[in-house]
Amino acid sequence: MGVTRDVQPLRDALAGRYRIEREIGRGGMATVYRAEPVDGEGTVAIKVLRPELAVALGAERFHREVEILGRLRHPGIVPVLDSGEVGRLLYLVMPYVPGENLRARLDREGQLQLPLALSIVAELTAALDYAHRERIVHRDIKPENVLLDGARTLICDFGLARAIDRAALEPLSSSGLVIGTPAYMSPEQAMGREPIGTASDIYALGCVVFEMLIGEMPFPGLTRQAVIARHLMEPLRSLRTVRPDLPECVEWAVAAALAKSPHDRPASGAELLRRLSP
Repeated sequence: MGVTRDVQPLRDALAGRYRIEREIGRGGMATVYRAEPVDGEGTVAIKVLRPELAVALGAERFHREVEILGRLRHPGIVPVLDSGEVGRLLYLVMPYVPGENLRARLDREGQLQLPLALSIVAELTAALDYAHRERIVHRDIKPENVLLDGARTLICDFGLARAIDRAALEPLSSSGLVIGTPAYMSPEQAMGREPIGTASDIYALGCVVFEMLIGEMPFPGLTRQAVIARHLMEPLRSLRTVRPDLPECVEWAVAAALAKSPHDRPASGAELLRRLSP
């Protein structure tokens, strides 16, 4: 994939700092490009927010929020190195992480073996607990945001959804823009309750664990509304019906992480990991 016309102003404006090579990803919030710094070492990823999303944000407020995210320093979190704007485009710069994301791994393999799933969860929970102690909630934990680089597991886009939400000049829902992914969204986040707490990330992580072990999302649906309704109302399917080899403690732990009420979920990632461990 080459550099598309809509990012050409960014490419021109950053020509003295970065050489944008190619598009490497596209999602609901942004398009990501691989780039090389003109001066210095290390490949970077430049994430360019969707134009309609950028229009809904206050640029100064967005950059202030991004500065807060830049303070996160943990080996399991992809850091934000820089941010800026070119015309109506807002962008972030992060280190480029080779390898693949968890979505690609699941698409290829389906179910993961329990030891591998638990090793991924161990690294995710360490990163989550660190950020939660810093009072930053991810708000969009999903396989696409989990990067697998050899033996390392990292979380990207940490706090980006929060930064976008807090920088919005008016509620994003009024312009038809929604931040978050319904398949991994906690009931309280789906209903727009604020503030969104750390328990919402635990719920999303529970969805990811369910999918790693079963090969399916816990509450699939054909439409956004159908998925949200199932998260709000439907009991969780039994893991051991599909994989009877799983220990009971794993089923109970995932069920606790996916409790409808945030008060009924594990209080931290470390607690979820402890409950998952046979």
